[in-house]
Amino acid sequence: MPRPVTLFTGQWADLPLNVMAEKAASFGYDGLELACWGDHVDVVRASEDISYAKERHAILGEHGLKCWAISTHLVGQAVCDNIDGRHESVLPPHVWGDGEPEGVRQRAAEEMMRTAHAAANMGLKVVNGFTGSSIWPNFYFFPPTPQSMIEAGYDDFAERWIPILNTFQSCDVKFALEVHPAEIAYDIYSTLAALDAIDRHPAFGFNFDPSHLLWQGVDPALFIDMFGDRIYHAHMKDVAVMADGRRGILGSHLEFGDHRRGWNFRSVGRGHVDFEEIIRALNRVNYEGPLSVEWEDAEMNREQGAIESCEYVRNVDFSASRAAFDEAFQKEAATQ
Repeated sequence: MPRPVTLFTGQWADLPLNVMAEKAASFGYDGLELACWGDHVDVVRASEDISYAKERHAILGEHGLKCWAISTHLVGQAVCDNIDGRHESVLPPHVWGDGEPEGVRQRAAEEMMRTAHAAANMGLKVVNGFTGSSIWPNFYFFPPTPQSMIEAGYDDFAERWIPILNTFQSCDVKFALEVHPAEIAYDIYSTLAALDAIDRHPAFGFNFDPSHLLWQGVDPALFIDMFGDRIYHAHMKDVAVMADGRRGILGSHLEFGDHRRGWNFRSVGRGHVDFEEIIRALNRVNYEGPLSVEWEDAEMNREQGAIESCEYVRNVDFSASRAAFDEAFQKEAATQ
């Protein structure tokens, strides 16, 4: 049975949810992965008012759509980050408050706990998002960075996130980290370290996104094979890697979309991600959840991109075989 194809609304949160739902249905999607910003999901209201939570589904249902997950990347980022003025632009005012860094981190953690309750009230089992990281800025070890500083970063992650994950567990909801530069886990080895730091908490897993792995040189299909039992959601997002001896993978301090960068996000199917291998890997780990398009292509009209991405994902998806291809030959031989 084909997996549902959904559209993440993070890049569409400027539109009211009813407008977004109407568009997504016309684009051919089965549902929406709702962002917890704009007016798509108000976490405070959804955590306190079940009628509001149910209303989110009703709006989608008017257009024949469903929801399998909500996403809270922006608030999650602030839980472990070294807070500065950039965070004010992406955080709700009640989380930013007076901007004092530790206060922001604590309010972000409280908001994450509310998000678990919001998801439960919506009847959902997955919340996608970020964790932030106090040690991401130290990924290049100069000036010389003692291992104790790195260990302290993982300890900080555990101290701040285990209470959040306990709340998720009590709500019977999983938190799915999008493994991503600037997070506590951004490649395979940092993912292993993050899991160890929280003693492989049962409420913690991953929102698989191939694009952020590929430009770093990490094999996305290998990530699936290694962490398949903790992949709770999957983004379909593409990237083009264009390192040519003049531009490298660190981005050259150029904005996303600048053609001089060593990599840029592309509409699904127009970059270098091998989605067929990803589907094969998802089949190997028996992933049956949605394939959610996260569309980011700075040089393309987003509606055209959303339409073609939906069609591409439907065409590339296929079910796993339940029998060996040569089984029929063996049966025929057995009857002779």
